[in-house]
Amino acid sequence: MPANWTQEQLATFSEADDLYISPFYSDGKTPGTPTWIWSVVVDNGLYVRAGNGQNSRWYQSAVEQKAGKIKLAGEEYNVIFQPTDNNPALTEKIDDAYKEKYSDSYYLPPILEKGPVSATVKILPRNE
Repeated sequence: MPANWTQEQLATFSEADDLYISPFYSDGKTPGTPTWIWSVVVDNGLYVRAGNGQNSRWYQSAVEQKAGKIKLAGEEYNVIFQPTDNNPALTEKIDDAYKEKYSDSYYLPPILEKGPVSATVKILPRNE
């Protein structure tokens, strides 16, 4: 069973706007090129969405490899990527979190569209 983030980490993550995601390459151990991406915290979980939907390279790698690294709030973490099942209640909470955190960005409307919503990933810490 994957570990969970601490409440302190989640509080820090909810304010941070510097998540870089690096799913592993097909060798399962080499992290890919870091991609800057928006992140939100909902129900004690850390979530990201691929702006280009399921066609995003990082999303495809994250789903295939299920692991990688992130850099967030000045720290690096080994992580597990877990696609969401697009549960309507969870999707609405994630949408609301994006609306609150990124309300002043003109990039917000596209991240709430069907493609990015279908490419929502939960990020969990990976025990080494």
